[in-house]
Amino acid sequence: MMKVAQHLWFEKDMQAAVNFYTSLIPGSSVEWVSAIPADNPSGPAGSVQLAGFTLGDQRYMAIEAGPLDPFNHAFSIIVECETQAEIDRLWDALKEGGSIEHCGWLRDRWGLSWQITPKRLGELMNDPDPARAKRVTEAMLKMIKFDIAGLEAAAKG
Repeated sequence: MMKVAQHLWFEKDMQAAVNFYTSLIPGSSVEWVSAIPADNPSGPAGSVQLAGFTLGDQRYMAIEAGPLDPFNHAFSIIVECETQAEIDRLWDALKEGGSIEHCGWLRDRWGLSWQITPKRLGELMNDPDPARAKRVTEAMLKMIKFDIAGLEAAAKG
């Protein structure tokens, strides 16, 4: 069976980022870290670092090989949370040194985009009552960090 993993290119501090990410998401781990043992376009032997890790149930690889293209919104990591406490914990940790955006988006200190969302949001936006789903969507669009109680209040009207 083929294996699929996302790949992240870091200019610097890859191991710090990977250790930070895996400390935040339950069930995560760093599988391995190594250096490329040969001279390559990004630097001499040993200067380019690689890592394999999991975040929750998703596999990732990372490389620290100097500047290339910065992270952007074309790729983000979505974390679906059960509780407001989970949202708050992740949001507070990831925004440190980064920047916050609307609709549950933020960028961490390495520039990687994250969406910290409540599982309940998807349930409410897919409500069979179109008026209820619209109220929830309108409330969601006004939020920066998601507030489950606010989404529930919008659903009730």
